[in-house]
Amino acid sequence: MYKAKVTITLRKSILDPQGKATHHALQNLGLANINQVRIGKVIELNINAENEEKAFEVAKTASEQLLANTVMEDYEIQVSKEQ
Repeated sequence: MYKAKVTITLRKSILDPQGKATHHALQNLGLANINQVRIGKVIELNINAENEEKAFEVAKTASEQLLANTVMEDYEIQVSKEQ
């Protein structure tokens, strides 16, 4: 069993209104040293696979076909052996 963590964020060229609002709120709290905020999501998948490479391929297929809107979003996959 493998655990895949898929981190999905808006592409740098896409405006992130939620991140902008959060950044403004943080500045209002006195956290002026924060320069930018981008909001994303993390999805965890438990995958039955023979090895890490096959688990990665399953997570990649899921990301490209359903989890991420690849027109607007980038994704990053981390796979680890579940204990």
